[in-house]
Amino acid sequence: MRSLQVLVVDDEPAIRQILSNAVTRAGHTVSTAKDGTEALTRLLKGDIEVCLSDIRMPDMTGIEVVEKAKAAGVETLFLMMTAFASVNTAVDAMRAGAYDYMLKPLRNEDVINRLEHIADVIHLKSENQVLREIVLGQDDSKCQMVSPAMRDIDRLIQKVAPTDSTVLITGPSGTGKGVIARSIHQHSQRSNASFIPVNCGAIPENLLESEFFGHTKGAFTGASKAKRGLFVEADQGSIFLDEIGELPLNLQVKLLHVIEDQSVRALGSEQARKINVRIIAATNQTLEDMVEKGTFREDLYFRLNVFHIPLPPLRERPEDVDKLIDYLVTSERKNMGIKEAVNVNADARQLMCNYDWPGNVRELQNVIARSLILAENSQIEVHDLPQQISKQQNGHRMSVQTQGTLKEQMRTYEIAVINLAIEECNGDRKEAADRLGIGVSSLYRKLEEVLTS
Repeated sequence: MRSLQVLVVDDEPAIRQILSNAVTRAGHTVSTAKDGTEALTRLLKGDIEVCLSDIRMPDMTGIEVVEKAKAAGVETLFLMMTAFASVNTAVDAMRAGAYDYMLKPLRNEDVINRLEHIADVIHLKSENQVLREIVLGQDDSKCQMVSPAMRDIDRLIQKVAPTDSTVLITGPSGTGKGVIARSIHQHSQRSNASFIPVNCGAIPENLLESEFFGHTKGAFTGASKAKRGLFVEADQGSIFLDEIGELPLNLQVKLLHVIEDQSVRALGSEQARKINVRIIAATNQTLEDMVEKGTFREDLYFRLNVFHIPLPPLRERPEDVDKLIDYLVTSERKNMGIKEAVNVNADARQLMCNYDWPGNVRELQNVIARSLILAENSQIEVHDLPQQISKQQNGHRMSVQTQGTLKEQMRTYEIAVINLAIEECNGDRKEAADRLGIGVSSLYRKLEEVLTS
């Protein structure tokens, strides 16, 4: 599980202590503040990832803390705490820039679950930023992919981008689905309009409909003001629905109507509003299997799958690894403030080029960053690489099944990769899922599929 830097803000010492202990036990690093002034001082340092803050405090409200922090450029995600009677205030806090709110009295389990969810959101943003810099860099130093597979992807982008066709991008986590979606938008006739990325698995289910379609004032408890939905925000532009397989069935029906009618109706409104939005969807799941299981609507699948772009994992385009190594060594070296040029030993490079990279580009970036820290004399050696890569020298590579259908062989190989990651994480499945760039629920689902097949 990814550890977070968390700030707990409440004027009641007992609440601060209880929350601090619970969050610390969950593996996060915790700071506390007794009021808004102390919280702002801590937040301005810029290293707090999540602020768990009360709204009503003696010196300033939680809303004011959010507003002042956002005005100062602080990128912390705010999770507000409020009593039921002040839900309207919590909604105002979200409008000011807070990520979400929770009702008091809080259950420790709920707080920890929400923090784990936020950790996934932060991880995804970080991964997308890396991939965007690699594939969509605007300067001459951007990494140029050389594999035939990625040249085919570039050709598909050039073909579909000028149209208004709905696009479905599939591929494992870390392969750059978000980058491809943005590239399609940037090469389209809508490039001057909004590109709205939405992670369908990162929005609380009870807020999905309001986030997607908006709501009128008074549409539900806490809706003190009208809200424009994401589809309205994307009008004339493109909306990118990442992790579309996480969308619950009731929202799948409404999304299907949006695609068919090109209109949305806000919660509480009796009138539909016409929109002109291009939809680009992405998933690391197999939607065909979900259709068979009844967890994804077949009619929506066909609506989304008008133009399919399958992104291959990094192991299927090894020609790109060598280029990515050089690019990432340079970019990570600059990020770390290392002024001297760093070379990669030929043996270390060969091992990285031969490795299968189950975590794709994100895993490669992490390995490069780690190796730069360990490297001596401006040279990355074999012993600077993680064990799962360096041990290839000793012949400890996973065997590959050569019998059965392609799907059966791929499933066997995928499970072998997952089991190896779990073994290297000493049985910690959450850590293994994080290393592989997938959600822990996806890891459990893949293991269960083997047991039930």
